[in-house]
Amino acid sequence: MVNRKGQAAMEFLMTYGWAILVVLVAIGALAYFGVLNPSRFLPRSCTIGPGFGCDDFKVTATTVQLIMRNGLGDDLADLDVVVLSCTKDVNADGNPVGGADDWVEGTLLGGADGITLTACPAAAVGSKFKEDVVINYQTSSGITHAVTGTVTTQVE
Repeated sequence: MVNRKGQAAMEFLMTYGWAILVVLVAIGALAYFGVLNPSRFLPRSCTIGPGFGCDDFKVTATTVQLIMRNGLGDDLADLDVVVLSCTKDVNADGNPVGGADDWVEGTLLGGADGITLTACPAAAVGSKFKEDVVINYQTSSGITHAVTGTVTTQVE
């Protein structure tokens, strides 16, 4: 009689063991073929900080293009925009030709096309891109500030 209880317990464990093994193999196969790849569901976001609007953005294999709006209610001077180790755009100011490094309140940085940071570390198309954007600027009162934001997207 004790033997029969042991056999029933063993059959119970074996049945559930095989079921769990089949589920683990199925999950492994889905992960191997990329069905469960979380980067496929990566949301696109560009958040800079209060007063700065990120109207649009695009990341390619070696460039980052940002279209940002100054909504601080103040004109900014000595502007510098940094992403990773990318090379700064010469038009990273409110003047499409370059020059004074000013960003007038309510305008787009670099004009309608925004700014393009080049020579960024190469990334594969479709890979995840999540990096900090740092904006250094000076207000009309002469105080220097730094604001950090984040760009999260897939490389196009």
